[in-house]
Amino acid sequence: MRTLRPRGRLIRTLTATAALTLLAGALAACGSDSEASATIGAGSSAGTVTVGSLSNGAAKETTLKVTEVKSISADLPKAVADKGELVVGVGALPAGFAPLAYVGSDQKTLTGAEPDLGRLVAAVLGLKPQLKNSTWENLFVGIDSGKVDVAFSNVTDTEERKRKYEFASYREDNLAFEVLKDSTWNFADDYRNLAGKTVAVGSGTNQEKILLEWRKKLRAKGRELTVKYFPDNNSTYLALSGGKIDAYFGPNPGIAYHITQVATTPHPTRNAGKFSGAGASLQGLIAATAKKDSGLAKPVAAAINHLIENGQYAKWLAAWNLSNEAVGTSEVDPPGLPLDNS
Repeated sequence: MRTLRPRGRLIRTLTATAALTLLAGALAACGSDSEASATIGAGSSAGTVTVGSLSNGAAKETTLKVTEVKSISADLPKAVADKGELVVGVGALPAGFAPLAYVGSDQKTLTGAEPDLGRLVAAVLGLKPQLKNSTWENLFVGIDSGKVDVAFSNVTDTEERKRKYEFASYREDNLAFEVLKDSTWNFADDYRNLAGKTVAVGSGTNQEKILLEWRKKLRAKGRELTVKYFPDNNSTYLALSGGKIDAYFGPNPGIAYHITQVATTPHPTRNAGKFSGAGASLQGLIAATAKKDSGLAKPVAAAINHLIENGQYAKWLAAWNLSNEAVGTSEVDPPGLPLDNS
């Protein structure tokens, strides 16, 4: 994760998952940097935010009551408060990455868990959300130039990024194991439970590195873990449904999304356990990202904590099947991935 890419190489696996869906045509329709949406969301009205709109089956549409909290909005930087809007950056071009950010079923509105949280935070701050969708690289250009106030775009908190940005954490950065729904196997936070299993993983990813380290430890104990590679996620899931592998190890959000897509098929799947994307020694965190010393991280974290305390945060995660990435508290600039693993 030495370059500013969403979750390092993990996002490549997540994007491949998105490509499996019928959303592909809509996602491809958005091919250059643009303002994706300037509204709170389809079906929203004053004092409410609707999450999960236009999700094409990826989320349960839920309307939440959210109003301005003046004790929190009072801490906004004057420049942001005066313009009355929060410019929320999302780096989802060109293809998007379901369920986090992608073009909705109307083929024009940016939807997903990340834009929805941006809308919720803006409501607590008493600001109109203006969503700007760009490429990943241009997302950071937007923050640096002041054209974007804060990014909600699956950005991992790292010590390297803290040199230029300030953070307000809002989700755990997790990997997960996906198995067939009728499988009795669970990871149970112990790599030794992988002994005797056949697991698929994406080549060149962070999760591959972790899995191979576990295989090495198991072999030192005289036990075996078989690691399989497939050219794409479609092939991986065919192998899973056909019983050729026991599990798939990949980014938790992509797995959460795929679970919703196959829930009513002959081969439904489930999550068999998660693991921090930062490894065993640190819980990785996804965080709202603003320019360093902008003064935005503090009120954004306070807004997220308000949503946590009042239950809207849990309902937002549940709508997108991401409850297993919940944090207890949003922190300003929490410990991030160290410089030697950023």
